[in-house]
Amino acid sequence: MARKKDDDQPSFQPRSFWSGVVAFGLVSLPVSLFPANRGKSLSLKMVDHQGTPLRREYFCEKENRILERDEIVRGYPVDRDRFVIVEDEELEALVPEKSRTIDLRRFVPRGDINPVFFDRGYFLAPDSSATKAYRLLAKSMEDEHKAGVATFVMRDKEYLITIIAEAGILRAETLRFQDEIRSVEAIGLPALEKPPREQVREIQDAMKALYSQTLDRSLLTDRDTRRVRERISTKLETGEDVLAEPDFETATEQDNVVDLMQVLKERLQGRPAPEEHAKANMESLSRDELYDRAREKDIDGRSKMNKQELIDALKRAG
Repeated sequence: MARKKDDDQPSFQPRSFWSGVVAFGLVSLPVSLFPANRGKSLSLKMVDHQGTPLRREYFCEKENRILERDEIVRGYPVDRDRFVIVEDEELEALVPEKSRTIDLRRFVPRGDINPVFFDRGYFLAPDSSATKAYRLLAKSMEDEHKAGVATFVMRDKEYLITIIAEAGILRAETLRFQDEIRSVEAIGLPALEKPPREQVREIQDAMKALYSQTLDRSLLTDRDTRRVRERISTKLETGEDVLAEPDFETATEQDNVVDLMQVLKERLQGRPAPEEHAKANMESLSRDELYDRAREKDIDGRSKMNKQELIDALKRAG
């Protein structure tokens, strides 16, 4: 059956952010992961009354001053006033070994996996050379009403996932771990009692009045976001509370300016961005993203560097 194209789908095809193989037994199926969820469509940023964007800083109450990045470390709270310090290098040593394998360990009845464990959804797309094997696996799982349970490493973290087949497509859901889920007993619900038959019939009659053969997708509209957007549009049209970010002189040289549309065009065509684009774009990366790059290049002293120091070190490292 042909799938109806979503009216709100973007005009371009998204790019996968992970690729590898689904492996079990003697089967090895090349796949790519595409996020099934989109980011929030509305983002409000913190600014002052003149429209200047604000940034977050860490303040030490004991010393009554703002801390620099290299003065901040991670600590596990033992009690109110005691912490165990964990350095970035120690965390790096615990990172699981990089792998491009989704290790499919079990096939279980699909109904055994409670959706309360679902965290984030992804689509598994086959490599062009593995379409037949992909379709066979999806059909077999659907026919047998089975779901796969697997592990894989993504962004230095090991994830537990379930793989589900629907309409010939494989979907992966990252799973929450057992200790993240509350039990019914922990919530403290009262013991169930057998309800009176007459009340059961009343509830059933009320449900029948609301029965529908399919889910009306208009029910899934984010009405809160729509109302905020309508309010923003009204204020833009009337010019009410519209602020322009103040102009500041920047130290960025002209030859470091990147044609963003050109970069996007190259990415959408599958071509890697030129090296100068990558270097210039470092200014827009967060400190954590720069730190990840520094770790890949094994730059010494990276855990003590602030954002600008990481940028300088990465440029020196090429």
